[in-house]
Amino acid sequence: MKQKIFSGILFPHTFSVLILVFLASIIQAQPGVKSFKDLEYGAAGGKKLLLDLFLPEQSEGKLPVIVWIHGGGWRGGSKENCLPRNLGFVSFGYAVASVGYRLSGDAPFPAQIQDCKAAIRFLKAHASEYKIDKDNIGVWGASAGGHLSALLAASSDVKEWDVGDHMEQSGSVKAVCDYYGPSDFSPMLERMKENPNYNAHAAISGLFRGKLEDHDKIRKAGPVFHVTKDDPPFLIVHGDQDALVPVSQSEILHDTLKKAGVEADLHIIKGAVHGGPAFSTPEMVSLVRSFFDKHLKKSAAPPPTSTPASIK
Repeated sequence: MKQKIFSGILFPHTFSVLILVFLASIIQAQPGVKSFKDLEYGAAGGKKLLLDLFLPEQSEGKLPVIVWIHGGGWRGGSKENCLPRNLGFVSFGYAVASVGYRLSGDAPFPAQIQDCKAAIRFLKAHASEYKIDKDNIGVWGASAGGHLSALLAASSDVKEWDVGDHMEQSGSVKAVCDYYGPSDFSPMLERMKENPNYNAHAAISGLFRGKLEDHDKIRKAGPVFHVTKDDPPFLIVHGDQDALVPVSQSEILHDTLKKAGVEADLHIIKGAVHGGPAFSTPEMVSLVRSFFDKHLKKSAAPPPTSTPASIK
């Protein structure tokens, strides 16, 4: 599909923070949602690996699943702030899982992608218990989570990253939504050399434990180097004013996917930076919902007429 550019409305910082804090209390009380908190999907390095699962109180049949992978520069963030749950995707007929994974302070790459793959296998292994559809799982992440989502979707054939429990299950997914995630670290490393004050320096160095000369490992961490024609459909969203992860990262991924024959849409939000309210507007909720409905449900549902309160 041709690239689409949306205009992003950015709120003044102070006002935005007050609104988001207020909305957080509302979201926590969303009715009609069953919560399964801190499900242990594995263990690594003496650390329990946990995820949260949210289901509709009432549903018919097996539920398609959206798995959220949080951002935070691979060194921070939390599964507690689950965007699809906050945006009401449970009420749209989805099971929503939010994955906690080892941060770079606990273990360097590839621990993060190993954990995410293990979480997918856990959900598939327990599909009957939670009445979820193991054959229709999609993944969605932002920033570092966008990177891990794209990498998970493109690397189903990288067996060295399949470690942990439930190895009888596949870690593959049916669709992926990548919000402004890195796709090729090489240009970012060059930028780090040219500008020691580049904001992504600490996050990338932490992910690889400062071993930036390990070119093979860093290359393998880029989703673009794993793209094959049998990869699932991609929806990629990025702001054109992103100073942390340049929009060119999403353009590179989009071009690579298209050349391989993979279904991929790139949506650029005009005026948007790295995250913020521009990525949670009713327009964006409708876009993402339509994408997942198309690929995870047998029949696409109409776009929402209104959007539940959201936080970032």
